[in-house]
Amino acid sequence: MNFPSFKTFFNSFMSNDIAIDLGTASTLIYMKNEGIVLNEPSVVALDVKTGKPIAVGFAAKEMLGKTPVEIKALRPMKDGVIADFEVVEEMLRYFISKVQKSKILIRPRVIVCVPSGITAVETRAVRDSVEHAGVRDVYLVAEPIAAAVGVDLPVDKPTGSMIIDIGGGTSEIAVIALNGIVSNNSIRVGGDEMDESINQYVKKNYNLLIGEQTTERIKTTVGSAFPLEEELQIDVRGLDLVEGIPKTIKITSEEIRDALREPVMMIMTAVKQALEKTPPELAADIVDQGIIMTGGGSLLKNFDRLIAKETGLNVRVAENPLECVVRGSGKIIDNLSLYEKIIMQPAK
Repeated sequence: MNFPSFKTFFNSFMSNDIAIDLGTASTLIYMKNEGIVLNEPSVVALDVKTGKPIAVGFAAKEMLGKTPVEIKALRPMKDGVIADFEVVEEMLRYFISKVQKSKILIRPRVIVCVPSGITAVETRAVRDSVEHAGVRDVYLVAEPIAAAVGVDLPVDKPTGSMIIDIGGGTSEIAVIALNGIVSNNSIRVGGDEMDESINQYVKKNYNLLIGEQTTERIKTTVGSAFPLEEELQIDVRGLDLVEGIPKTIKITSEEIRDALREPVMMIMTAVKQALEKTPPELAADIVDQGIIMTGGGSLLKNFDRLIAKETGLNVRVAENPLECVVRGSGKIIDNLSLYEKIIMQPAK
C-alpha cells in the first residue's frame, strides 16, 4: 500500500487547493474537500481619493448606482476578461483570504476558468492577477470544458458532447471529445448585453432611465427567449427623462422578449455555426445525447425551447447551471493528474 508522504500530508493540511470561476457577473470559488465556499458578485467599491477598496462582493453590489461622488462601485471584469487589472487583484485577494481563513502557511494552487476565445495578452493578465493575489501555482482551463466536467459529460471519451455556457460577458458553445474542444464558438455576448438591450428599450420607448439592479430584476422576472404559456408583466421604477422625476411604468414579457431579440439571436447564430463545424460522426452523437446549457444566461425563460426549435435537437438546462463551471474546475483541481490533458497552461 502506498501511503502519502509527510510533505503531501502536511501540504494538504496546511493549505487548500482552490478552483475559481472568475466571471463577469459573479466569482465562485471551490475548495478541495469542501465544495463551493464562495459565490459573490464580481463588484468592487473603491474610495475615489485613495483608490482602495471599501467593499467587495455583495456589499459592493448593493452600492451600484447609489454611491456619492467619493465612492465608485464598478465591475472590474468585462466580456469574461479583466478590464481593470489592479481592482481584480484586490478582489481576488479579498475572496481568497476569505475562504482560506487560517490556512495561510502554504499558498494554495489555483485553477481558473477562462473563455475559450481568450487572447494571449488576456491569458497573461488573468495569470498575473491571480498570482499577485497570493497563490502558489496557477492553471487555466477553458470554461466549456470545465462546464462539461461539471455536468459529468464523458469529456475523455471519443463521444461528442455539446455544451452551451452563457455567462455575463461571454457565450461559449463547444463540442468536446477526447479531452479537447473539437469545434467551438466563443462570442462576447451574454447576460450583460441582455441587460443593456433591456435598458436601452426602456429608455427609448418610455423615456425612463433605470439602474443595473432594476434591469437585472426585469430580465429574471419577465425576460424570455420564446413565448411563455402565460405572459407576464412587471412594475418598473426609474427616472423620467422628460419630467426629471421618479416614475413607475408597467412592462410586459412580450416587450422584453422583443428587447432581447438581438443578443438572443446572436447566441442562436453562434450555436448554429458551432454545429456546422462539427464532424459528422460527432454530430450523430449530439443527435443522440442532445445539448446541455449552463451558465446564468441559460436561466432566461424558454431559452432551451428556442434552441430546441431552431436546431431540432434535445436541449436541457443543467441542474444549478450557475455552478457547473466551478464544480467542473473543482473536480479538475481534485485530480490534476487525471485531467492533465485539458489544462490549458500551467503557470511559469
